Amino acid sequence: MGTRAGCSRTNTQNGRVREAVTTARRVVVKIGSSSLTTAAGGLATDRVDTLVDALGALTAQGCEVVLVSSGAIAAGLAPLGLSRRPRDLATQQAAASVGQGLLIGRYAASFARHERTVGQVLLTVDDVTRRAHYRNAYRTLRKLLDLRAVPIVNENDTVATEEIRFGDNDRLAALVAALVHADLLVLLSDVDALWTGDPTRPGSTRITEVRDERDLVGVNVGGVGRAGVGTGGMVTKVEAARIATGFGIPVVLTAAPLAPAALRGEEVGTLFHPVAQRPTARLFWLAHATAPRGRLHLDPGAVQAVVDRRKSLLPAGITAVDGTFTAGDPVDLVDTAGDPVARGLVNYDAVELPGLLGRSTSELAAALGPAYEREVVHRDDLVLL
Repeated sequence: MGTRAGCSRTNTQNGRVREAVTTARRVVVKIGSSSLTTAAGGLATDRVDTLVDALGALTAQGCEVVLVSSGAIAAGLAPLGLSRRPRDLATQQAAASVGQGLLIGRYAASFARHERTVGQVLLTVDDVTRRAHYRNAYRTLRKLLDLRAVPIVNENDTVATEEIRFGDNDRLAALVAALVHADLLVLLSDVDALWTGDPTRPGSTRITEVRDERDLVGVNVGGVGRAGVGTGGMVTKVEAARIATGFGIPVVLTAAPLAPAALRGEEVGTLFHPVAQRPTARLFWLAHATAPRGRLHLDPGAVQAVVDRRKSLLPAGITAVDGTFTAGDPVDLVDTAGDPVARGLVNYDAVELPGLLGRSTSELAAALGPAYEREVVHRDDLVLL
């Protein structure tokens, strides 16, 4: 994503530091609602300033910082006289429309102390799943960073519907980190690290590092944070870490008050190590940032060809079609039990496919013309799930 600004990280600690953190030049930081607001609603100014001071120290060293911040809905509760986070979408959107202005205003005032301008970037799922929107989001973030501003990203709660929501800003942060090709993702919440169980209960232990899925065996993750104003629990943070590390980005998970120490590279929280080989950006987005528009049911032979032999999907291996989609849309490929095994970009409209099922491409070409001698999903447009 362009050339990184010169970033000179210094370490004043005598102890061990995490090199994955201290060598990062482009950092995405996500903070949750419970870390910024009170349970009754309203922004906790001191918490905002503490976070901004840590991020301001990074920008002063020449690092690029993108902040993914929850808190708009929570910030709008008290001004609207709401005692708790509303359950219905319309009231959530109303709270977000009030709270978003308060949130970005507080950030603007706090970052001004560090002589930094902020830019608000509100995203929906379409902005990272549709190619034209994705390019627009990329250009906006890149230009803000080029102008030495701090992009502050949030889901556009005022217009998002239940069907097109990210659901939590942890996933959004992981996708933004991949979008800007970040060197590091830091997830901040009200829990100091990933624990094997509820950290308040005896027997639970803190997990310092996660190198692969084996380190997560037996780990019990919980639900919504203690403050009750957020939507993401530890499970969403672990999933976000999987997404980011799958794109080659290390992740630090810790509590918001430990953000300064975490960004200095101190061994606080949990460090998730990235995979050794980063996938292509196209396949990464197909797997993690697209929403399937339909499903293609495969017979056992087609499942084996797609999964084990990494072949393209042909009409002969499809038994049924679900959904409404057009050529170029993402669809899930499911096995005989209905479980998704892959996702790909389909080459036919949904209305075309039923008449092609079970027939070979040579048979279709002879009957319908050479345009039908093509794969339903080409292997280059397919990713295993």
